[in-house]
Amino acid sequence: MAKFLISKSRPLSGEVDVSGSKNAVLPIMAASLLTEGKCEISDVPLLRDVDVMCGLLRSIGSSVNEKDDGHTIEIVTKNIALQEAPYELVKKMRASILVMGPLLAKTGRAKIALPGGCAIGSRPINLHLKGLAALGAKIVEEHGFVEAKADRLRGGNVYLDFPSVGATENIIMAAVLAEGVTVLENVAEEPEIVDLASFLNKMGAKIKGAGTDTIKIEGVAALNGARHSVIPDRIETGTFMLAAAITRGDVLIKNIVPDHVKPVIAKLKECGVTVEDTDDGVRVRCLKAPLISTDIKTLPYPGFPTDMQSQFMAFLTTVTGTSMVIETVFENRYMQIGELNRMGANIKIEGRGAVVQGERLLQGTQVLATDLRAGAALVLAGLAAEGTTEISEIYHIERGYSDFIEKLRKLGAGVTRVEE
Repeated sequence: MAKFLISKSRPLSGEVDVSGSKNAVLPIMAASLLTEGKCEISDVPLLRDVDVMCGLLRSIGSSVNEKDDGHTIEIVTKNIALQEAPYELVKKMRASILVMGPLLAKTGRAKIALPGGCAIGSRPINLHLKGLAALGAKIVEEHGFVEAKADRLRGGNVYLDFPSVGATENIIMAAVLAEGVTVLENVAEEPEIVDLASFLNKMGAKIKGAGTDTIKIEGVAALNGARHSVIPDRIETGTFMLAAAITRGDVLIKNIVPDHVKPVIAKLKECGVTVEDTDDGVRVRCLKAPLISTDIKTLPYPGFPTDMQSQFMAFLTTVTGTSMVIETVFENRYMQIGELNRMGANIKIEGRGAVVQGERLLQGTQVLATDLRAGAALVLAGLAAEGTTEISEIYHIERGYSDFIEKLRKLGAGVTRVEE
C-alpha cells in the first residue's frame, strides 16, 4: 500500500497546468459505445478511474489504444460482445453505470452491477432508471444487478426530481439513438454535461440546450466517430487555487475555464485572497493578512460545488473567525472532519452543517483518506501543518488527480509518495 508524506510548505509559487476533467472524460468514453466509428479523445487525464473505464470498455468489446503522447486514446467498438458490466470493474468506480444508456441504445439490452465508488452518502440510480423507462425500457432489479431491455427506444418527456449529473448523462446517451424527440427537464447544468453534448453532436447527434435546465434531443438512426478534446478539470483547478491560498502563496493556474470555478473564486475573494484573471489563466495570491472566514453552501451547478467542500473546509481552519459549511448534495460528505480534527482543527457537525473555528495551528499526524475529495483536503491541510503528515489509502486521491504529487512538488511543496 502506498502513502503520502507531506511536510509543512513554504508559500507555494510558480505555474501549474490543469489536466483534463475526470468527470467529463468518463461519460465521453462511455459514449464511444454508440458508434462503430473511431473516437479519438485528447487531453485525457492519467487517472485510475480512466484505467478502470478502459478495462470496462475492453470487456464489452471495444478496442482501446493509448497514443504516444499518453493523453490521447482511440476507441473503436465494431462489435459489442458483452451487454453486461462485470462486478469486478463496476465495484471500483461508480461511473461504470454510464455504460448503461449507450449499451441499451445500441443493442437493446444492458445489465449492470450496482455501482460502487466513494462512500460519501446514498447515491441511488433511480433517476437513471426512471429516465430510461420513460424512453420505453423495461427495468428489472435483482441479485445486485439492474437490467434494462427495449426493442427500440422512443423519445419521451423526462422530469428529474433532482438535477443528477449521472442520470442526465445516461439519459442523453440513450436518447440520441431513440426514435423521435426527447425533452429532459430539471436536468444538471454542469460543464461536463455541455462537454458530453458537444462530443455527441460531433458524432452526429442533435442535442440542444445542454448547460440549461431543459435539453431537447432529436433521435438519429446512427452516429459516426469523432475527435474531441476534454475540458479542463474544474475541481483540480479549485484544489490548486486552495493550495495557493492555504500556504499563502502565489500561483498561476493555467489551462482552465474561469467561468467553471466562479463560486470558488467568489468565496476566496470574500476571505481576502487575491484572484486575478490573466491571459494565461488565473493567478491566486495572498496579499492581505490575516485572511478572514466566510460561509459556504453546496448546491448543484452553478452553485458552490460539493466536490470542493472538503478542500475549502481545510482552508477555513487556517483563517481568522468562524465559518459555517452547509452540505446539501450528499448527506455523508463530512468524512474529512474527524481526520482534520486529529490534525488540530476544531470542526463540529450541527445537522447538515459544520461549524469551523479558524486560526487553528494544524499539526502533522497519521490520517486516512476516506474518499477522493476528503483525501485532497488532507493533502492541503498537510501543506499548512507543522511537522509531517502521513496520509494512507491514497488510491482514493489518485482516482481523481492526475500527476498530483509532481505538480505540487513543482510549486515547492514537500510531498513524497512512498510504498509501504
